[in-house]
Amino acid sequence: MNLRRFDVVILGAGAAGLFCAAEAGRRGRSVLVVDHARAPGEKIRISGGGRCNFTNIHASPKQFLSANPHFCISALKRFTAADFVARVEARGIAFHEKTLGQLFCDGSATQIVTMLTDDLAETGGTLELGAAVEGIERTGTGFDVRLSSGPVACSSLVIATGGKSIPKMGATGFAYRVAEQFGLAVTETRPGLVPLTFEPHLLERIRPLAGVSTKARVGCGKTAFDEALLFTHRGLSGPAILQISNYWREGDAISVDLAPGADMFAALRGARRQAGRQEAQTVLARTLPKALAQFVTAEAGIAGPLADKNDAVLRRLAEAVNRWQVKPSGSEGYRTAEVTLGGVDTGGLDQKTMEAKSVPGLYFIGEAVDVTGWLGGYNFQWAWSSGWAAGQAV
Repeated sequence: MNLRRFDVVILGAGAAGLFCAAEAGRRGRSVLVVDHARAPGEKIRISGGGRCNFTNIHASPKQFLSANPHFCISALKRFTAADFVARVEARGIAFHEKTLGQLFCDGSATQIVTMLTDDLAETGGTLELGAAVEGIERTGTGFDVRLSSGPVACSSLVIATGGKSIPKMGATGFAYRVAEQFGLAVTETRPGLVPLTFEPHLLERIRPLAGVSTKARVGCGKTAFDEALLFTHRGLSGPAILQISNYWREGDAISVDLAPGADMFAALRGARRQAGRQEAQTVLARTLPKALAQFVTAEAGIAGPLADKNDAVLRRLAEAVNRWQVKPSGSEGYRTAEVTLGGVDTGGLDQKTMEAKSVPGLYFIGEAVDVTGWLGGYNFQWAWSSGWAAGQAV
């Protein structure tokens, strides 16, 4: 079988890989993008409820987790959220902003996929789908890559195959295996932006709350997020929980304020003074969903008129609302995780180009790298920024 030659081969036709490919193509490089999936940009397609939360106007290094928090600064500063928005606007894609700076397509997420594949085609790049990688070898002039469709050679090889999250979409640890093959370190990986689960006894108690959602402030250690929380039949989900899951480790408790901004002790004391015959859950239900108010009072073992309750009892109930301490037993894992925490150790990569310091011509971008953003478009921005950085260098 004839050996095909390209300047750049990019493994992974997701956000980072496709964006990097077009950037390299604009520089006159011959580019091949390879993916084992049957369609490009599958994670883009399903993101944001099918509307793709493609970036966040507040994107900055402080919303990213990494063993080296400084690594992402260069790429994020050189290709910003505003830069990507300009690309979207140039394509005539309508979008809207949500309350926390998230930008979503007005229409389908496939508009972003089409933008990326059109950019690739317009810069002369080739997209090859349904092709598996069977081996990679370093040569004197770059790399030979054995594909199920035949061998290819390149001077620059970019790994953009993502992490382990959502394996039903074909996600694997391929990028980490390539890194290890070439002597690069990989930090500990675990599911990120993922729902948290409870042990059976607690699950039984919260079963009636499945489907109940409320605004909450959820904290772990020194980090907290004010967003929606959702009770599920496995534990807790919703944006606040997905955010804190990046900071939670097994064995940790999380602190949940079910009525952020409300002093429930003061509210209960005021209600006792003004209408002592009413019950505590009636007062709580003015702030919390009714089922949640019933759950909290039942858990605290408090029933009967407020007039019969002293300050110590009211304070205990208020603490159960404003400072609920709960210890998750685990997470739902990579099956539902939106991202993978950890990845290719940034200590082995050049922060300006994403090139492996010890293996000239080998690059890692996107989720494969130990850089993980918050929920809300930040991980897509890392894909664009890291893909752009590599695209200027390959």
